[in-house]
Amino acid sequence: MRIRQVALAASDLEKTDATLRHLLGCDESYADPEIIYFGLDNRLYTLGDTFLEVVSPAQPNTAAGRFLDRRGGDGGYMVIVQIENLAQEQARLVGTAIRTVFADDRGNAKAIHLHPKDVPGAIPSLDEMTPAESWLWAGDGWEQRAGRYVRGILAVEIRSLDPKATGLCWAEAYGIELMQAGNGWRLEMGVSDIRFVFDAAAVAPALMAIDFDAVDLSAICTAADNIGLERKGHIVTVCGVDFNFL
Repeated sequence: MRIRQVALAASDLEKTDATLRHLLGCDESYADPEIIYFGLDNRLYTLGDTFLEVVSPAQPNTAAGRFLDRRGGDGGYMVIVQIENLAQEQARLVGTAIRTVFADDRGNAKAIHLHPKDVPGAIPSLDEMTPAESWLWAGDGWEQRAGRYVRGILAVEIRSLDPKATGLCWAEAYGIELMQAGNGWRLEMGVSDIRFVFDAAAVAPALMAIDFDAVDLSAICTAADNIGLERKGHIVTVCGVDFNFL
């Protein structure tokens, strides 16, 4: 079990795409033609064998559009965790009050999305791939589109007024134990984590930070400064989310 993909929602897709390609050292992003099923357009960036995605409404009355309206701007939208056996996870979730809002089974790729009101802060997705190292959502040849400056996603951070309560919802969603970590809480998912921290300014739980395994911090900082992004050391803000380059 590990975080394989994280999605942001943005109102201006083309501008965000140009920003992220420059910041991450990606010569090319991938646009999934099938995401129009959700009324969305997207761009996806290969970071080692993990992925960052940006979605944007292409039609009225989409879930992402309502999210942008509620938030009052861009933000963290979805956390996609790869699991080994989706059928087993679905059977486990039947014994909880957590609702499934979407399910997809293509044989070699399976996924369910859980209700963000039941698991607050972002939309949780549980995905199974066959073979495990594949990733259908990234399109053919995703390995050749890898960014030069980043080699993976290490963690996401969800901030709220009650991080323990938020964390317990996510722990139930993924069937793993919530652990205390300093002043906050976390879920350990192999090589990646989901952190839950207190934020006095939080109106509602929200995905507010992503940790990246950086290859070239100097190039990242230079890129961020060249395009005028807010930066504090190795933390760069994009789409209202702190990108922590480690």
